[in-house]
Amino acid sequence: MSDFLSLASLFTSSFLSATLLPGSSEAVLVALLVAGSGPAWALILIATIGNSLGGLTNVILGRFFPLREQSRWQAKATAWLTRFGPATLLLSWMPVVGDLLCLLAGWLRLAWGPVIFFLCLGKALRYIVVAAATVQGMAWWH
Repeated sequence: MSDFLSLASLFTSSFLSATLLPGSSEAVLVALLVAGSGPAWALILIATIGNSLGGLTNVILGRFFPLREQSRWQAKATAWLTRFGPATLLLSWMPVVGDLLCLLAGWLRLAWGPVIFFLCLGKALRYIVVAAATVQGMAWWH
């Protein structure tokens, strides 16, 4: 039961971290890796799925709730998405900017296939880097 709660916490934290709500998915991932709560690949997969679903929630919200005010950040993010297309969502893991990119991808009604691919890839790469750094750091301390 404890392992299930740990994994559910990782999923929930990852999901919330990808929305405008606060979350600390990297800290939860690192804690579970250090505690040996499961194989690194499984923890990365759970965090990636949760964070990707949270990002896709923002894309859906962007489709249903059009943005009205044009802020400096919104203008810059829109320019990135217009110039580079869905590949910009490789940056969807970034705090605040990533949320805005996902909302704007929905608002611009970018094609679902490339949006899902690049969003998930960006989220996965972030967790792979965090996990690799954690495992490397654990090896260094021992």
